[in-house]
Amino acid sequence: MKKSSPQHIDIRIDKLTNSIVNTISGDSFLTEVTRVSTSDIKRMNNTQLWQFDWHQEVLQKQREVVKLYIQGNPRIIQGLASISNEHDHFHVHLIESAPFNIGKHKLYEGVPGNLFAYACKRSLDNGYDGIVAFISKTALKKHYENVLGATPIGGQRMVLFPPASHKLIKKYYTSEI
Repeated sequence: MKKSSPQHIDIRIDKLTNSIVNTISGDSFLTEVTRVSTSDIKRMNNTQLWQFDWHQEVLQKQREVVKLYIQGNPRIIQGLASISNEHDHFHVHLIESAPFNIGKHKLYEGVPGNLFAYACKRSLDNGYDGIVAFISKTALKKHYENVLGATPIGGQRMVLFPPASHKLIKKYYTSEI
């Protein structure tokens, strides 16, 4: 049974790259992020390998569910994120790598970092200086501090303030800042 929309981000950032990197060949591939479509969700539901119920996430009107894919190959989703515009920052509700990008034998590295960078870019594009908030699993707070530069602001809530978010944007969107 798939989980419904969780409140805590529970994904390890495996590698910060300027794209995604094939773990076998070491080749880098440029990526794009766009909204998921109804047909994307139908294809995903047919495989039933995703950990979370993305169909339910898409139904939440205030959220934008986006997919990460290799340029020129939008049918193969590398990862998904659910974000919302909170009118002074963006909030990341959920991030998930595709099933083939999880674990010891993952095909690509860099997916979660890429999706966080996208949220930061959306925040910057909306005039919020790149500020992004999320709620972390307790066990991953230090990980997000060390890898993303996130700042804990109380409880499990964390924020990517401009220095950290701008660094991510520069890494993945070299011409943006």
